[in-house]
Amino acid sequence: MIKIYNKSASILVFGSIALLTSCGGNPELSVEQLVAQGDLTAIREKRNTLLLEQQERSNQLQLLDEAIADLSKEQYLPLISTLKVEPRVFQHFIDLQGSVATREDVVVFSEMSGTLYQIVVSEGQRVAKGAILAKIDDGGMSQRRAQLAIQMNLAKTSFEKQERLWNQGIGSEMQFLQAKANYEAQLEGLKQLDSQLKKTVITAPFSGVIDDIMAQQGSVVYPGQSPIMRIINLQNMYIEAEVPERHLSAIAKGATVEVFFPILNRSVNTTIKQVGQYINQANRTFKIEIAVPNLDGMIKPNLTGRIKISDYTKENALVVPLSVISENGESEQFVYTVTKSEDQERGVAERRVITTGLIQDGKVEVLSGLEPHAEIITEGARNVRAGQAVQIIYQ
Repeated sequence: MIKIYNKSASILVFGSIALLTSCGGNPELSVEQLVAQGDLTAIREKRNTLLLEQQERSNQLQLLDEAIADLSKEQYLPLISTLKVEPRVFQHFIDLQGSVATREDVVVFSEMSGTLYQIVVSEGQRVAKGAILAKIDDGGMSQRRAQLAIQMNLAKTSFEKQERLWNQGIGSEMQFLQAKANYEAQLEGLKQLDSQLKKTVITAPFSGVIDDIMAQQGSVVYPGQSPIMRIINLQNMYIEAEVPERHLSAIAKGATVEVFFPILNRSVNTTIKQVGQYINQANRTFKIEIAVPNLDGMIKPNLTGRIKISDYTKENALVVPLSVISENGESEQFVYTVTKSEDQERGVAERRVITTGLIQDGKVEVLSGLEPHAEIITEGARNVRAGQAVQIIYQ
């Protein structure tokens, strides 16, 4: 049985059909043929016929739409997806940036003038503390030392002889004192010359790697002006970062830190080694120092690292995506939850006003307004309203 949904539309359909049968003109001719003939009356009749056909189709479509709307109640239900809010651990981090440094990064200079006649090491070589790196021509000081050593030995012998005689009550006190003074002067002169000769041998101030040799063998070097080479120890690295003063109470020595190096695509778990005691008045920050283990030597000085320091942790927190939260004109934040029907495919949307806490990685902690296991609307949340029926397409 066919159901008529619109009586007036039905009458209009039958009326249109009657008009079509009463219209003149030759229905066998196409529009192009009529235009080619140039018969104005026939062209007008053809136009009226087409308009009536168009109106008839429009009325038929209206009847079909009314039938579809009456037979399918779910046609206009918004499509949504949902997410069940389960209690979980929520952590918030302070995000900083810093550069790697090492205190054992030194450019070695000459301590005396002279010709650099020998470089003992090569670039990339690992050396121990105190190892000889280079030698400077002593300008004849070795020969002078040999002569001074002979004189010192003679003065020593003379002094020891005078001391024995003096202990036996032989000789004058003046002779004994002169011999002693002569020996001590010679000994002091020898020590000073040894100190000068020691400066002609350049040694490693600490264990490390020769990173760069800057001077050439045979060149003339000067104290404090002529860099010889750079030595670096990559085993004692650290990152120094500036922290805004608002985080002062959350930063403590020994706290766990995660450092990520984008260039290496590597994360390192370490601790805060030192917390600065001074707040910079210019930018209201204080400094922290973070130890950086470097077992394989891949971390280099001046390498940039992203620092994450945990300043808040909560067990059994309710966390939702930031994207599903909306705000009304009264600055209230809210989300939509859904109460499902028995078939689990349809439901009713409900608006929940919530109070939020900290944000981390696009997730927000909900402090109030939601209970555990609540099912919030994610996709389609912007297209629903409170109390509206919805169609759940996936979870």
